[in-house]
This record gives sequence, C-alpha cells and structure tokens, in this order.
Amino acid sequence: MGPIRRFQRGAKLASLLPREGKFFDYFNEHAGHQVLAAAELRTLLGDLANLEAHQRNIERHEKQADQITHQTIQLLHQTFITPLDRDEIHQLITPVEDVLDLMEHTAQCLFLYDVRAVTAEAQRLAEICVGCTERLRDAIGKLESMDNGDAILKLCAEIDRLETDADYVMRSAMAKLFREEPDAKEIIKDARRSSRRWRG
Repeated sequence: MGPIRRFQRGAKLASLLPREGKFFDYFNEHAGHQVLAAAELRTLLGDLANLEAHQRNIERHEKQADQITHQTIQLLHQTFITPLDRDEIHQLITPVEDVLDLMEHTAQCLFLYDVRAVTAEAQRLAEICVGCTERLRDAIGKLESMDNGDAILKLCAEIDRLETDADYVMRSAMAKLFREEPDAKEIIKDARRSSRRWRG
C-alpha cells in the first residue's frame, strides 16, 4: 500500500479520535523555510558580491527549520494519537531537513572555494531547486485532508520531472566543464562539490 493510500486509511480512523493537529503547522512552517532558503540560494548565485550575507540568511533558515524538527520530534513523543503514522512523520520531516543542510553546505562551499562566477547551468539548478521546494510545500500543505490524495500525487510527479531535468543539467554542466574549462583548479573545485553531492 502506497503512502497516499496509507494516509487516507489512517485519516479515516484518526478522524474518529482526538488528535494533535500541531504537526501540520510544523510541517508547513518547516517547508516554508525550505522554500525561502532555496530562493536565497538562487539570489546568491546572481549576487556573489554579497555571498556572505546570503549565506547567513540560508543558515538562519536552516537553524529555524532545525528547531522545528526538534519540536516535531518532541511532540511526537508526547502525543498518543498522531495524524500520520509515527514512522511517516519521521520520514517526512527528516529529508526536508537534509535538503536544507545541503543548501547551507552549497553556500558554504561557494564561500570556501572563493567562487567568483557561476555558470548558466548552476543558475538553472537553483531555479529547479526553488521549483521543487515550492511543489513540496504545496504538497505538504494538502496533507491535512484525505481528499487531496490525487493533487498530492500530481505534485509529486512534477517534482520527479524536475529532478529528471536537474540530472540532465548536471550531466551537461560536468561535460562542458571538462571540455571547455582551461583552469584545472576550477575542475577540481567542481569535482569535489559534485562528489559531496552524490555521496550525500
């Protein structure tokens, strides 16, 4: 049984019992910070002169989201009837936190490696990142009603399509880098960033 169907079944049962609704507030707030961090990363790539300020903004969103994660886990331990399965709450909140960590890490790497210019592909990846986070936020916002299953699945399909686009852009960027970049240091920097991305 897929996660949407499990949610619908659980929602029918949970609707008959008292439950803690604060979880959905946490989910929505957490997803909102992810969208804001992604938008800040996109802005950073077009404004490298103020990289450090943008990096601090991304870090602020990551820290605030991290607090929400802790509050969610704490509430999970204190709540007898939860709106979703306990494991699914963990599976929902943790990957979103991981994405924020990766955005913060990307901004830190740009500062650490003293990046002075970015490629069109990097900017396109940032646009895709914003699109994915916006759709994830919209999907999370619909979790509270079991009537939204089809709409959630549609948003998930859009995220999957954007992920495919990102893979294509990433491969194109790497091929272009090794064919056209005369500075070996830039190749090493990008290879290190890519290695960390795929390991993460």
